[in-house]
Amino acid sequence: MAELTYSVTEAAQALGVSRRTMYDLINREDFPTLKVGGRRLISRELLAEWVRLQAGRQKESRPQC
Repeated sequence: MAELTYSVTEAAQALGVSRRTMYDLINREDFPTLKVGGRRLISRELLAEWVRLQAGRQKESRPQC
């Protein structure tokens, strides 16, 4: 069975960013995390959706030629 969540390190690897960048992201209000005990976990499904939303926002903000 596939895991439902990523650890911070796993999410950083999945996104191809540093752990420092990942910690910056998890402190954003719009970033999907959950706290379980003392750990921060990131839903795989919600992370994928967040990435899609970010990509859509970038696409919308590009000037039309």
